[in-house]
Amino acid sequence: MPESATPTPTAHLPGSTYRIQLHRDFDFAAARRVLPYLKRLGVTDVYLSPIWTSTPGSTHGYDVTDHSQVNPELGGVAGLRRLSARARDLGLGLIADFVPNHMGIQGGHNPYWEDVLTHGQASRYAHFFDISWQPLKRALEGKVLLPLLGDQYGRVLSRRELVLERDGATFTLRYWERRLPISPKSLSGLLVGASEQLPARTADLMRAELASIARSVANLPSSTARHLTDDDREERAQEMEVMTRRLAALLDASPAMRGALDAVIAATNDDPERLDALISEQNYRLASWKVASEEINYRRFFDINDLAALRMEDWRVFEWAHRTLFDLLRDGVLQGVRLDHTDGLYDPAGYFRALQEGAAAALGVPAGPHLPVYVVAEKILEPGEKLPESWAIHGTTGYDFLAQLNGVFVDSANEDDLSAVYRRFTGDRLSYGEHLYRGKHLIQRVSLPGEVNVLTEHLERLAEADLGSRDFTLSTLRGAIREVIATFPVYRTYLRSDGMREPGDNAKIEHAVRDARTHNLRDGQPLDPSVFEFLQGVLTLDTDDGRRRADDADFALKFQQLTGPVTAKGAEDTAFYRYGRLISLNEVGGDPALFGTPLRTFHAMARQRAEHWPHAMLALSTHDTKRGEDTRARISVLSEIPQLWSAFLNANAPLLLSLAQEHDLGRIPSLLDTYVLLQTVVGAYPLDGALDGFAERISAYLVKAAREAKLRTSWASPQPEYEDGLNAFVTALLADPDFLARLGELHARISPAGAQNSVSAALLRLTAPGVPDTYQGTEGWNQSLVDPDNRRPVDYTELSRRVARLERRHDVEVARALLGRYETGEVKTLVTWAALHARNAHPELYTHGTYRPIDAGKYVVAFTREHGTDAAVTVAPRLTLTLTRGRTPWALGEAWGTRQLTLPGAGTYENVLTGQRLRARSSRVPLAKVLEDFPAALLVRR
Repeated sequence: MPESATPTPTAHLPGSTYRIQLHRDFDFAAARRVLPYLKRLGVTDVYLSPIWTSTPGSTHGYDVTDHSQVNPELGGVAGLRRLSARARDLGLGLIADFVPNHMGIQGGHNPYWEDVLTHGQASRYAHFFDISWQPLKRALEGKVLLPLLGDQYGRVLSRRELVLERDGATFTLRYWERRLPISPKSLSGLLVGASEQLPARTADLMRAELASIARSVANLPSSTARHLTDDDREERAQEMEVMTRRLAALLDASPAMRGALDAVIAATNDDPERLDALISEQNYRLASWKVASEEINYRRFFDINDLAALRMEDWRVFEWAHRTLFDLLRDGVLQGVRLDHTDGLYDPAGYFRALQEGAAAALGVPAGPHLPVYVVAEKILEPGEKLPESWAIHGTTGYDFLAQLNGVFVDSANEDDLSAVYRRFTGDRLSYGEHLYRGKHLIQRVSLPGEVNVLTEHLERLAEADLGSRDFTLSTLRGAIREVIATFPVYRTYLRSDGMREPGDNAKIEHAVRDARTHNLRDGQPLDPSVFEFLQGVLTLDTDDGRRRADDADFALKFQQLTGPVTAKGAEDTAFYRYGRLISLNEVGGDPALFGTPLRTFHAMARQRAEHWPHAMLALSTHDTKRGEDTRARISVLSEIPQLWSAFLNANAPLLLSLAQEHDLGRIPSLLDTYVLLQTVVGAYPLDGALDGFAERISAYLVKAAREAKLRTSWASPQPEYEDGLNAFVTALLADPDFLARLGELHARISPAGAQNSVSAALLRLTAPGVPDTYQGTEGWNQSLVDPDNRRPVDYTELSRRVARLERRHDVEVARALLGRYETGEVKTLVTWAALHARNAHPELYTHGTYRPIDAGKYVVAFTREHGTDAAVTVAPRLTLTLTRGRTPWALGEAWGTRQLTLPGAGTYENVLTGQRLRARSSRVPLAKVLEDFPAALLVRR
């Protein structure tokens, strides 16, 4: 962290965190019950998934429908306060996940979105959402595209699936279970029609009242008015409330009035043309879900129609969204914030500063360069990319660390051999970079063309204003945008509206434009090269014209908001599933092209974190990771045994061929899907050998993986025959006794090495510079796959028993016994418990201690943390299957030969993992002595 961002003494800084995934079946009360266990485990803070009101039944909470309320399904604000009070009693802090980028809008549960659908641009909340009210398609002017129909609009209408309904004085358009609001102005015709159908005996006063309401509705300001003030919108809303009450009173008082209005509604439903006329007056345009990607005119979270992006750059939206958060910080209910998907924000740096300033005001401390509240931001850093030191945060949520540490357990010496095995089996000759480039283009064409179109229309307006660029066609501009985004080297740049930018931003833009030109030249129909110069000038604000500079800045900031989603979807949700060389590397935050992390790189990044971001979060598993950390740890062992892996593939080749189906779609499964499947079953094979439900889990994963790859099936266009074939293949394969025997043999060979990787990775996460986060349940084995598999219930009762046993007795005999039954996962619980308590016993050492790498050879990651007279040495073996050549399951004692470890100095050290004392007469000690009884060590100087 930069010196200018040093926290105030009052800022709460966690020593370690534990992530809990909240939902209806695991609410605040359930979380409160596990707090004593977490305290005994040794964490200092509990890190909660989003606590804000979300779509009913949400299992994750990232589809927030109201940032101003604590989710009643979780227990509401009262339940949260009880959870906080119990945490405070135990000395634990609470950190909450906050979602500033988007809101859930599905099912009619978001009152702000529903108000926009009701009142259009005249809504009090129209400024909440990033809606293009004047898109190129004139039919959408002043409307929001709602692509929620299962078929073409005309067919849906003719089948009477759209029905106008009334509930009191409230009118809705029902499409199956979804009820859409009706624009007030469109009710005028219904009310006039009802007036005309009233029986002659109806009182004149009632007739006059209904006519008055109809006139008032008709005279409301147009919902497409572009220049309404906030006061105008508020006044319009109040008028509507008054008219609704008047109509409700009238309907309550007169059965005849209700009958007449219902007759008009029934006649409208019976006449498709009449109903269509009413629907055309709404502030939304209904359409088939298939048109969403191309014509959508509101910014989404990635390509998810049910998640609408927020305009958090608008101070009114910011104040509304954070009011409750600031109240909870002020009252001490929360002590920190984790921010989701900040790359989607218009101005992340400005947002971070506004958040800290708002927190300062809430806490009653002076605003300034200090950081009054602990904040970490979800941010994917590409290799070589650095987190901007000017950001008012404490670091990232740990995906950068995950990628660095994940690669430590991959043997880069065998890259060529494993690549050859992959190419021979699958026939894939493309590099990961080529897969990524193609994936980003695919996403722009198929998933996010609407967002690209909105950006293109914006760029065309800029081009029209300049004589030197006005001849660029819409198609040319769109092509240039697509090409530059496809070659963008990072998720996004951070240009700000005042022209400020992060160091290196211009270089990244130049890099993308240069690569885009190169790809363009290879195209059979290349674009005019000058269009890239024009686009680069806009993106870098290369103009002296102040007015044009402001216009360019708005485009550049919106361009930045698009490069991130395209990269994320093109990489994590496409290329990661198309390039299967070693799938343990295909993880959020990682780059599958990098075959392993050199030790010097890992140490350099750790030292940099100690110096600049000592409070950044360190993660190995999250709610978003593609595979659990222990699944990856075992798959990485394949990098040590390319010949054995190749032999396994060859031995199973006849069976794989016999079980595959030939179809018009091609071979089912494809060779790529087969290769991914085989790595997956190796990584996720249950340590206890119990295969109940295993085939179902693998089938669900493989179908999802195939859809993400978008080669033979996809989310947008599922191919049931292919997916049924995948399920049948997995079921047959995992029922074949010969395959299970061969799989069992391979598992027995590599499983201890995978467990070693897991134990070492856990120890490194818990002792490296930063704040280690433990994802729920990963203090034991976590052989999960992608969500929802990684959100299965955690057996806290069993975990609590384990910790209780460790509290009663913790010595070398216990450590040996747990190692002997490593399949239970207790050995990992031991490492987690012991390392967390060591951190708590030496908080200054792990918060402010220096980091010094120790060169102990290829097979060990070792380093020293020092602060004052305190010192701790981490010793974590890796690549142990190569070291032992499989002769022993664990790298203990003599396996280390004459290799030496350099300690900070002579003295007595305690291995807190085993309770053993090591008396070193000099700074050099044999690794065989350090790792004599247990395959990892955390040596604390006494």
